Amino acid sequence: MKLKKKVKRVLIAILIILAIAAIGIGIFLMTKKEEVQTAKVISTINDYGYTLKDNKSKRYQKLFEELDEILKKESVEEEEYVKKIAEMFILDFYTLNDKTAKTDVGGVDFVYSTIVDNFLENAENTFYRYVESNIYNDRKQKLPTVDEITIESVEKTTYEYEDTTDEEAYQVVVNWTYTDQEFEDYQTTATLIFVHEDKKLSLVELK
Repeated sequence: MKLKKKVKRVLIAILIILAIAAIGIGIFLMTKKEEVQTAKVISTINDYGYTLKDNKSKRYQKLFEELDEILKKESVEEEEYVKKIAEMFILDFYTLNDKTAKTDVGGVDFVYSTIVDNFLENAENTFYRYVESNIYNDRKQKLPTVDEITIESVEKTTYEYEDTTDEEAYQVVVNWTYTDQEFEDYQTTATLIFVHEDKKLSLVELK
C-alpha cells in the first residue's frame, strides 16, 4: 500500500513537471512569435508604384526621399531619375545584411513588372541562395553591406523586349564596394538596362 502511494506521488510530480515545462515552452514560442520582424510601408510614390518600408536602412530612406523630390518636378529629368534608381537598386539588391531570408530580395520595385517572378527566382538561386533566415532577429551569419556606389556612365540605347523596341532606353554602368573587405570577391560592377514602362523606368537586364 505504501509502495502504491509512493508511485502515485512520483507520477503526480512528473506530471506537474511536464505541465510546467509545456507552459514554459508555450510562453517561449509565443514570445518568439511576437519577435518576428514585420516591415511596414512608411512612404509611397504613388504615380510610380515605389514604396518605402521601415526595415530599410537610413541611407536607403534618404535615397528614397531624393527620388521622391526628382519625381515631384513638373518636368522629370530622366537621366537624374535613372541614376538615382540605379544607385538604389545596387544598394538594396547587393546588401544582404538587412534581409530576413533568401526570399527577401532587394530592388524589386525597380524591376520590369512582367519579369519580376523570373528575377526573384534567379536571385534566390544565386546571390541570395545562402542567406539564412533572420525572422527572429537572431542570425549569426555575416553578410555584405554595400558601401560606396559610383555611377560610371549613363547612355541612351535602343533595346528590344517583348516584341517592342524602346529607342530611348538607358544603359547604366555602376561600380561599388562593400563595407567589409571580407566580401571584396563579391560582384562589384554591373551594367543595368532600364526601359520605359508607362511613365516609369524599369530594369529589364542586369549583367
